[in-house]
Amino acid sequence: MTKWVLWIGLLLASSAHALTAEQALAIARGETDARIEALGQAVAEGDDKTAAYLQALADEAVKIKDAQLFVLRDEKVTDPVTDAALNLPDDAEDVMLNNRLRGELDTALAAIRLFSADVQQRLQSAKALLKEPQAAQRSLVEKALAAENDAAVRAVLQQALAAVDLSSPEAAQRRAAAQVLATSAQPDVLLLLNQQLAQEEDVSVKSALKLAIEQVKRGLQLGENLGTLFTGLSLGSILLLVALGLAITYGLMGVINMAHGELMMIGAYATYVVQGLFRNYLPGAFDYYLLAAVPVAFVASALVGALMERIVLKHLYGRPLETLLATWGISLMLMQTVRSLFGAQNVGVENPSWMSGSIQLMSNLQLPWNRVLIIGFALAVLLGMSLLIAKTRLGLFVRGVTQNRPMASCMGINTARIDTYAFALGSGIAGLAGCALSQIGNVGPDLGQSYIVDAFMVVVLGGVGQLAGTVYAALGLGLVNKLLEGWTGAVLAKIAVLVFIIVFIQKRPQGIFAMKGRSAEA
Repeated sequence: MTKWVLWIGLLLASSAHALTAEQALAIARGETDARIEALGQAVAEGDDKTAAYLQALADEAVKIKDAQLFVLRDEKVTDPVTDAALNLPDDAEDVMLNNRLRGELDTALAAIRLFSADVQQRLQSAKALLKEPQAAQRSLVEKALAAENDAAVRAVLQQALAAVDLSSPEAAQRRAAAQVLATSAQPDVLLLLNQQLAQEEDVSVKSALKLAIEQVKRGLQLGENLGTLFTGLSLGSILLLVALGLAITYGLMGVINMAHGELMMIGAYATYVVQGLFRNYLPGAFDYYLLAAVPVAFVASALVGALMERIVLKHLYGRPLETLLATWGISLMLMQTVRSLFGAQNVGVENPSWMSGSIQLMSNLQLPWNRVLIIGFALAVLLGMSLLIAKTRLGLFVRGVTQNRPMASCMGINTARIDTYAFALGSGIAGLAGCALSQIGNVGPDLGQSYIVDAFMVVVLGGVGQLAGTVYAALGLGLVNKLLEGWTGAVLAKIAVLVFIIVFIQKRPQGIFAMKGRSAEA
């Protein structure tokens, strides 16, 4: 950028002056070259007010009418120079910015913030300069580096200086820059090195660039591996939530419930309804709507599941083909009911603010909060279900009916009632899965169809009626699927997983864990 050399030199030599009305107006209108020159002059003589004005321009929060500028912030309209309150005319126009001006504004803001009192601002500014290095920035980066005391900021500034030198006309300087950047495990640095390698002509510099690229790739490999493991664990936790309810219904009663996906869909739509109620009647508590949606989703799906069992399924026990066809018909009815009530289009469910954003662990490793919390939620549901099965009277009855139904009936257990309770429990857990899925994607009538096949694979692979097997199978399939995707692609990974399950079941029909009990031995 041709005008930068002049104003960067001014910035290094000048003391701060307040933004003037003439400078602010010159930046906002006129020819692009003249506006860039005015921008450079304002930055060279600027202060915090200049930075605030430039940030407002970058955020498209400035309007103009004649020679008056208006800054719109927090529902207030002020003058960018005097901060005086103004009335915004109806015919005020937006300040126009082309791509070139946007780039100049971003770099100007980064340059100003290099000398901020806030360490985080300086760090972010240094990273911005590292991402888009320019030869005119060299003196500025050197001055900032000489004045910087924070070790983390100094490290980034040193890399930014090397990134600038990467395009130097001197081969020795380019070679030295490549050696400095080799120690940086940053995706942006890898991109810069590859770009320079593509246009480099000097043999010795090419060799240094190749070595640097290999070293940066090795540094990034750990983050990529951890990211793959996290993605697999995230997928596994979703499969676990989806399959837990199916493990109860299929394991206890042998019901091939083809409507299990639609029970998940009901939980997701229940979450959507609760979100709408909070938005309309409790907007101040919107961030807490998900806490209310969890029990609502469970109850809604559990009630539908109990009705299914009482009205239809209790008459079909022992007839698996009829049960499969009946539940498939119920799934179609449920999908059509949802289409009639909510429409055929997907609906959006917003994340609460505490589920938005991500955790930055490494330069190339970000963990989205919504997926981290869904993993925790899946573990909490698993723990609750384990305690219910192992420590409660209902859990004792469920285990008894699962292992030997005739003997449990002889001992006075109402097996029909246990069937209803167990089916309602499994359906409620499917609703919880739908509630969780609503936080990572759109909610639509076909939501459950994407997961029902995978859920059955998890249950069969883990062992029918075996909770521990369901956990191992869900997490294992999630991790294996994501690891294979990196080598073979998504489609071939799915095929490979399916072939593996078929071969495994051929060799071990009872799954990872065999069911214990007389009925299993019969």
